[in-house]
Amino acid sequence: VLTRDGQPLNITYLQSMQEWLTSIIGGSDNQNKMIANIDDDQVEYSLPVIILVASHGDYITNKQQGIDRFIEFERELRNTMACYNSNIYSSRIIFNCNPNDNSQTTLVEREQCSLRLHEIMKSFVESLPFMCNPIPIRWYIMATILHTQTDTIDDKLALSVIDQIRATRVHKIMTIQEIQSLAVDLGLYDGYDELIAILSYLHDLGEIIFCRKGNDCEMVATDVDWLLHIFRAIIQLQDCPSGSLKIQCLYEEASKTGKISTKYIDYVLQTYKLDDATKNNILSLMEAYDILCTIGSDSYQDERQYFVPYLLRPDVEQFDPTEYDVSEMLYIGYENNDVPYIPDGIYYCLLSSCLKEWNNTAVEVYYQCAKYYLTESCHYIIIKKDNSHIALQYCYQKLDSKISANEMKSKIQTSIYSNRPHDIVKRRLSSLMNERMPKFKQASIRYYTRCNKCKKLTFIKDQNDQHDKSLIQCQNRKCYRFFESQTIKDWMYWNKEHKKELPKDPRPYFFTAAKGVGVAWTELVQKLNININVEVITAEKQQAFDRAIAALNKWYSMEGSNATTARLLKALRNIEKFNVAEDIIK
Repeated sequence: VLTRDGQPLNITYLQSMQEWLTSIIGGSDNQNKMIANIDDDQVEYSLPVIILVASHGDYITNKQQGIDRFIEFERELRNTMACYNSNIYSSRIIFNCNPNDNSQTTLVEREQCSLRLHEIMKSFVESLPFMCNPIPIRWYIMATILHTQTDTIDDKLALSVIDQIRATRVHKIMTIQEIQSLAVDLGLYDGYDELIAILSYLHDLGEIIFCRKGNDCEMVATDVDWLLHIFRAIIQLQDCPSGSLKIQCLYEEASKTGKISTKYIDYVLQTYKLDDATKNNILSLMEAYDILCTIGSDSYQDERQYFVPYLLRPDVEQFDPTEYDVSEMLYIGYENNDVPYIPDGIYYCLLSSCLKEWNNTAVEVYYQCAKYYLTESCHYIIIKKDNSHIALQYCYQKLDSKISANEMKSKIQTSIYSNRPHDIVKRRLSSLMNERMPKFKQASIRYYTRCNKCKKLTFIKDQNDQHDKSLIQCQNRKCYRFFESQTIKDWMYWNKEHKKELPKDPRPYFFTAAKGVGVAWTELVQKLNININVEVITAEKQQAFDRAIAALNKWYSMEGSNATTARLLKALRNIEKFNVAEDIIK
């Protein structure tokens, strides 16, 4: 991609389109379809619908050449992102975007393109299912009240009731409790569920930002542009300002490390004149969306720091593995037909999420790459973005002594098997995709390795399906070769010398499991045996621990020898109780 000034960006047009399409389509939870009639051609589309329109037609003098390029791009999209085909309408409209060309011919051409685009949009809008459903009038009133608030309101101009309400009751960021109180006082409240529906509706329209991230973060931003300007001020570094060398150091550190301090935040937000409460709410919103992550201080006494991977520049120093012993790459992701691309936003959130999981500040960030140091295990975990997959690698210090090097390797591999950091990354990625990309909830996330012959990625089957754990068959139709995977040896590590053999009988571990799962015992029951009557156990036992013990005993009495330790561990991991499973193994 080139800017209008001819400066190259570190991304191709296809990557840019992949990023955008996946964020828009994958981020929608709308599973509905619609029949649109355009030019007497009735076709079924999946929501949301994307209309392709080309810009910068002024750069191509030959009209047919422009159409040919449009068609070529359509073909590339169909081949690389086939699962989006039902969402995309290609308009073949090409706009002249030269701001200095206002000739009569160009103006007429622009008007014709605009009218054609309006006709297409109208056809889609009139076919949308929700256009036939009436909207309660109080929703319109609430939308008017919560609409973007002006920075200052002159009392002389605040003549209308709504202006007076805005001036006294509406703020740029509000808690759900403040919104609820406002709705009650204005007679617009008809239950909590409807209030949530109103806010969700306004959020979908882009009128507000409604954040629901548990009870700790339920907020509404009534001025979307204002909030986005603040987000950009924090995560988009401009050139270092002239003047204070101290401020320049803050900028330089942020661009190289992806870490910012409260001093940096105070400096970039000073023009907004925010009070502490508003500033804290903004940071809470950004943390709720995993845009940034609070970490301890590396170099500033008693000063909070934040990890913000969005800050990294493309020209930042690349990771050099030559000083380390490194593992083979293990890939985590999805089949291309299910999820053709993992957006940068998901990857950045994954980095922040992993930092929370490992709870340490020893992370070094590079462009689309991060290196975490796991202190107890004495090794690094490297997380890279590889288009539609996340690539993992671990590395550790090289030792001159062969005996010491072998001991170190054995220690690291035992740690990988016991702590399974790749499972943590996989779980975090799956959670982020399910939360932020609801369209892909049904897609199966898998481990992949690269074929030694064709170099294509192929998924790793469950270890129980294979006799030789390191031997794998390439799934590429043009290859289908069997090959010995070093990735499986490095990461899965099924060698029995490192694997602690557990008794088949799970009953000795019921106490540990019941104590660890707590109130999540009902989730565990659903994974073990859905026929266990949860209501009966709840009525008979008062404490979560006692209920969990009763449920586990019931499971064993129902299934006998089929109730195994392995199944208990699998169920615990399926409900993300990895720490409880590890306690049983230890």
